[in-house]
Amino acid sequence: MRHTLQPARFLSTLLASAAIASLTLTASVQPADAFLDRIFGGRPVEEPQPVQPAPAPVLDKAVIAANKVSAPKYYTYKADQLAAFSLKALAVSPQPATAQTAGGAMSSGTGTALTVSARPVAPQGVAPRSVADQTGSIASPAVQPAPAADKAALAFDAARPAFAALSFKALPEVAKAVETFYAQEPRFIWVENGAPSARFAALKSELERAGDFGLDPADYRVEAPALTGLEPAARDAALVDFEVKASIAALTYVLDARRGRVDPNRISGYHDLPRHKVDLTAEAKGLAAAADAGQYLRSRQLASPQFTALVEELARLKRETSDTPQVVIAPGTLLKVGKSSPEVKNVVAAIRLRGSAALLEAHKDLLDTYMGEELYSDAIADLVKAYQAEAGLDADGVVGAGTIQALTGESNASKIAKVELALERMRWLPENLGERRVFINQPAFTVAYFEPGRAPLEMRAVIGKKSNQTNFFYDTIETVEYNPYWGVPYSIIVNEKLSKLQQDPAWLDKAGYEVTTAAGKPVSSASVDWHAVATGKMRVNVRQRPGDDNALGELKILFPNKHAIYMHDTPSRSLFKKDMRAFSHGCVRLADPRAMAAAVLGKTEAHVASRIATGKNNSEDVAGNIPVYIAYFTAWPQTDGSIGYFGDVYDRDAYLQKALEATRKARGTAES
Repeated sequence: MRHTLQPARFLSTLLASAAIASLTLTASVQPADAFLDRIFGGRPVEEPQPVQPAPAPVLDKAVIAANKVSAPKYYTYKADQLAAFSLKALAVSPQPATAQTAGGAMSSGTGTALTVSARPVAPQGVAPRSVADQTGSIASPAVQPAPAADKAALAFDAARPAFAALSFKALPEVAKAVETFYAQEPRFIWVENGAPSARFAALKSELERAGDFGLDPADYRVEAPALTGLEPAARDAALVDFEVKASIAALTYVLDARRGRVDPNRISGYHDLPRHKVDLTAEAKGLAAAADAGQYLRSRQLASPQFTALVEELARLKRETSDTPQVVIAPGTLLKVGKSSPEVKNVVAAIRLRGSAALLEAHKDLLDTYMGEELYSDAIADLVKAYQAEAGLDADGVVGAGTIQALTGESNASKIAKVELALERMRWLPENLGERRVFINQPAFTVAYFEPGRAPLEMRAVIGKKSNQTNFFYDTIETVEYNPYWGVPYSIIVNEKLSKLQQDPAWLDKAGYEVTTAAGKPVSSASVDWHAVATGKMRVNVRQRPGDDNALGELKILFPNKHAIYMHDTPSRSLFKKDMRAFSHGCVRLADPRAMAAAVLGKTEAHVASRIATGKNNSEDVAGNIPVYIAYFTAWPQTDGSIGYFGDVYDRDAYLQKALEATRKARGTAES
């Protein structure tokens, strides 16, 4: 029989069972707690706490300052050192030579009375004579005199023993070329009939004129040896030593003429110029084959019109005497209309001296009637404005430091130094700058476009400030971009934008910039860990959208390079009115960017305007491989044919002078 439990009864039974279980559990837990208390001393049991994330690093001024991106540096120049070398391998002739003459005296090129310079074979049991002693004649009427080249080779062969004890010093490239040349063509170039040749006289004359091209004649000094009274072996040694040193001097001159004495990339991180390669072995062969060695040397100088103009200017400056009139205007002078100053008469005198004939004629009445008055009148201010315009200055009529510099000019010595440095810098560039080219001269704050058949297009430019200097390099123009984005360089993000982001992480979003991750994903400025960006642990891309406030204005002209430098428009137009225009982060701002874009594209300004008018970011490729030179010359030929002189805005003349002095010391030609 099956018993069924009623619901009420079931509930009572269930509750009773739960109560019994509870009592049993409590009874069992209490002894366990007591046991644990006895073991652990009754310490309270702490509840586990949730893990808190580490606080985010704080982007503060100290972090920003510690992670600023430094600019390139100027270096202590390390000049090329002279290398010691010998030509001992030439002391042994590959094949013993013999020669007979037709009743005449034999001669090494080193001996005193030899006309043919092979070493005769001595009779058995008789020691061979020194080359300087080989004066005996051997009857052989059938043999004709050797050609000059053969004589030089035979003379060299006879003098080989002298090489065993000689050593020389030269620049490594020169030493290698000398070794190679004499190994391939063992003959004398500068010695004939036992004495320095007429060929050497022509060479020496040209070496002594090295200063005409901005080189230092002391670097190439070589003297004919004193031979009187020397024993034959000593005479041979003196002439061999002279021969090699003359070749060293000549090849050093060629090397300096073709590539310059200084490696510009050792001056600073702002210089980025490939050093030219010169095949000095081929040059040695050219010297040996030339009818006029002096003329050959001269032909190794650059032949560009710019180089020639600078050489002519250097000659003119050296001809000028110290009696050249100079006008002195007191430093610190500042003249405005209505002010009286004794310097007014000096200003007028300087304009009389330096103004063009057209300017002087236009203001003839004033200049004829001016009697030295000290009042700076409206009429004199107009005269000054005309001179300022002619000198490329802001024609405001105010006489300040820039106008005084233009009025008083530079001393002859200063101009000579600038031209010599310009000649050195020209050797760092390609000899042929190109018929179509863009030339940026940083000290002049100008950009010029050249093309055959049209007048040069020249305009004012703004270059990098001294803390953000524009580099010295050259490249090829590739693209014109309209309504451009400005990709903010990492250095500007870290050095200038982080301070704003410290105050407001969303600042870039509000200011019209776009931020993307390294992978290109758009993100909010406020979401970026700028501390990680500052410390280099994270990279983001920041760019400013096209528009009226865009730092690049309407367009930019690109020639991709590792310095991220290009030419561009700017909304900051007022800076072009200033005489000193070093205000950018390193890029080159153009006063007339539409005209420059049209010129390099070979199109009209209307075409450029139409591309800008779309309001959209777009670009065009530039055809023709147009080179652009981002150069630095404090003396440079102007578009009107004159030579312009400019301030050393980055002090690079001083650094180049130091490099040249280090070079002179390394070569042992520095003045003590």
